[in-house]
Amino acid sequence: MAQFDLRFQVPATVTREAAESTFYWPVGGAGTFNTSLGPRLGRLGPVRRENIELFRLAVMVYAADRSVPRRAGSVNWTQRRITMSVPVHDPAPWDAVASELQELLGFLSGDLWELTFRAARIPREDIAPNSYPDARRVVLMSGGADSAIGAFLARTRPEEHLLVSHVGATSISPIQKDVAERIRALRPDGATQHHEQLVFTRRKAQPGGHRFRDENSTRTRSILFLALGLAFASMNEVELWIPENGFASLNPPLGPDQLGSLSTRTTHPWFLTELSRLVAQTGGWGMLANPFATKTKGEMFRWLADEVGDEAATELLSATNSCAFTNRRWLGVSATDHCGTCFGCLVRRASFAAAGLADGSRYVIDAPASDSARAQLEKASILPSIRGFVARGIRVSDIAAMRLPQGYSAGEARDLCLRGAHELGMLT
Repeated sequence: MAQFDLRFQVPATVTREAAESTFYWPVGGAGTFNTSLGPRLGRLGPVRRENIELFRLAVMVYAADRSVPRRAGSVNWTQRRITMSVPVHDPAPWDAVASELQELLGFLSGDLWELTFRAARIPREDIAPNSYPDARRVVLMSGGADSAIGAFLARTRPEEHLLVSHVGATSISPIQKDVAERIRALRPDGATQHHEQLVFTRRKAQPGGHRFRDENSTRTRSILFLALGLAFASMNEVELWIPENGFASLNPPLGPDQLGSLSTRTTHPWFLTELSRLVAQTGGWGMLANPFATKTKGEMFRWLADEVGDEAATELLSATNSCAFTNRRWLGVSATDHCGTCFGCLVRRASFAAAGLADGSRYVIDAPASDSARAQLEKASILPSIRGFVARGIRVSDIAAMRLPQGYSAGEARDLCLRGAHELGMLT
C-alpha cells in the first residue's frame, strides 16, 4: 500500500522516507511540482474555494498515480492500493462524498483509493483579478483533434469563451498555440476567444534530490486538466466543455484482457455525471458537458469538413496531435509526428478515412528510422486488438458491462459503438 500527504512548506532536510510519502507545494520556491501556480491558485483569479480543493485533490491523484509503479509484466490496469491525506479548509463536505470519490477514482484508474480529508491552514497568496470576466464558456483544448473541433464549435457560438490548455510535455505547447491560431483564422468573425496555457507536472525528483519511482501507464493525468478547467469555470459560473468523441468515451473493451481501455475514462458519461454531482455536493462548481458525446470521431471530422471544407479541415486536423507516445524520440516520434500504432493514432487514421478526408499526419511506423524502431513500434501496436474487436463485433455483454448514467440507454450506447467499430474496420 502506498501512502501520500501534501504539505505547503519544504523542510530544511527532506529524508528519503518523507520524499516517498509527501508531496510539497510551497507558495514560492521549488517543490514537488513544476508550476507557477501556488496552492491557492491565486494566479488564476478568485477561484471558488472548493474548486481549489478539487484541484489539489487532482494534483495528489495525478502525482500518486505517476509515483507508484504497477507490477512488471502485468497489464496496464494492475490494481494498486493508494491512500491519501488531502488538506482542505473544512473536511465535513468532503468526508460526506469520500466513499463515492474513491469509487470514481477506482473507475478511472483501476486501483483501490482511500481518501481522508484533514483541516489545514493554506498559506496566504495574492489573488489576481478575474482576467476573463465576460467569458461565457470554458473549453478544454489539449492539442488533439477532438479538442480542436470543440474549440472550433465554440468559435461558431456567439458567446465569448476561454480555451484552457494543460502543458505536460513542453513540446506540445507550440501545437496548442498553433491550433488555437488556426481556429481563429478559420472563423475570423467568430466570438472572442482567449487561450490560457498552464504548466503543471510532477518533477523527476523531490527537494533534496530523492528521485521518484516512475509509472508511465498514467490513467489519471486528465483529471488534473479537468479540475483546472472547472477552476476557471467557477469564477464566472459557466459551463466547462470537455470535447471528446463519444465512442472513445464509452471505452468498450477491445478484448477480454482489456477490461478498462487504452484511452482515458475521464470523459466517460458516467464519470462526468458523477464528478459533476459530487463536486456540486461539496459546494464546488461542477457544470460540465461533452458536446460530442453522441458522435464518433469520424463523424466529428466530417462535421468540421462540412463547416469549413475538406481542404481546410484536413489542414487543421493534420496539425493536431493524438499520439500517446510523443516522448519516444529514440524511435523517431516527436510532438509533430505520430507513432501510428497506439490507440489514439489508429482511431485518428480510421477517422480520416471514415470522413473521406486526406490525412496529412506523419506516422513513424510508415517509414521508421531503423529496423529496431519498426520492431519496437510493432511490438507496442494495438492493431491486432482492434482487428480482434472489429471481427468479434459489439456484444450484449460489452454494453451490459458499461456503467451508463441515468438517461443514457443501452440502445444508444450500442448504436454508437457499432458506428465506432465500423470506422475502426477501415483499418483492416
